[in-house]
Amino acid sequence: MSAQASIPHPSAVKTSVREATMRAVVQDRYGGADVLSLADVARPTIGDDEVLVRVRAAGIARGDWHLMTGRPLLVRAMGFGLRRPKRPTVGQDLAGTVDAVGAKVTTLAPGDEVYGFGRSAYAEYAAAKATDLLPKPDRLSFEQAATVGISGMTALQAVRDAGKVGEGTSVLITGAGGGVGTYAVQIAASYGARVTAAASTAKLELVRSLGADDVIDTSLVDLTRVGRRWDVIIDTAGRRPLRQVRRILAPRGTAVFVGGEGGGPILGGFDRHFRAMALSAFIGQDLKMLVNAELGVDLGVLDELIVSGKLTPVVDRVYPLANVADAMRHLESGRVAGKLALGVA
Repeated sequence: MSAQASIPHPSAVKTSVREATMRAVVQDRYGGADVLSLADVARPTIGDDEVLVRVRAAGIARGDWHLMTGRPLLVRAMGFGLRRPKRPTVGQDLAGTVDAVGAKVTTLAPGDEVYGFGRSAYAEYAAAKATDLLPKPDRLSFEQAATVGISGMTALQAVRDAGKVGEGTSVLITGAGGGVGTYAVQIAASYGARVTAAASTAKLELVRSLGADDVIDTSLVDLTRVGRRWDVIIDTAGRRPLRQVRRILAPRGTAVFVGGEGGGPILGGFDRHFRAMALSAFIGQDLKMLVNAELGVDLGVLDELIVSGKLTPVVDRVYPLANVADAMRHLESGRVAGKLALGVA
């Protein structure tokens, strides 16, 4: 064979390069939505127990916003990078089609439609552990399925584990029209609780349709003046002073604080969480900070609720991947009803 014959045709070289890369959302510094941009990066490699997913949609979680902004500073100290993000690619929640599987994966195969969570999901391809993915339910679109992972598991763990909600429990869910709140309302209702959903005027009909027994318009009503106390409060709104939460919580009740919104630049809303846990040791009420865990087994619990029709993701809007900055600005506005998703065609 001649030396010339061994040189690939230029078109073949271009094809090889194109197949080895993908479009992904990246950031090289902390800041507002403008730090996010699209770039060509290498496709992820997978281990023996992992799956390469061709992403069809990615869910936007509030945690993604914290990692984008680096706020509060506690987030940076948790190993994500003090001065700049350690990982330049973004996102966890996803839904798509299996492109390739590792040598030890037996539960999934190329072509399967899946959802769950993985690494750097705001991209055309993402790697994930096989145990963190499940077959996508037929009743969900890719965009709906992509929003289940982090927010759904956070709500499940708040209601079931921290709140220990069961049949007849009276539950107040603040921020009920938001990403975690819309899941929490449905999960608590499925457990037989008497659910009161607190939300802004624009979201009242939504939370009522999700199974809330009562709704309170927080745009017009002060929760501390309604004359009621609840067995469990799932507080996803993140800014209410502890004294106000305690005033509407039953004397032996449980309050579960979700998320780290509000507060100062260093601890943010976690300052309230830490104070709540310290105070809880001296009072009859149980004040808990939820630290959610990403567990494949809990994704399975959510999947059962979805398949049975007891849980349906609420998607406010779907943005193209290239418009990720606009999606983050919409998230910052506080007007999102349910979740946002990125479409990755």
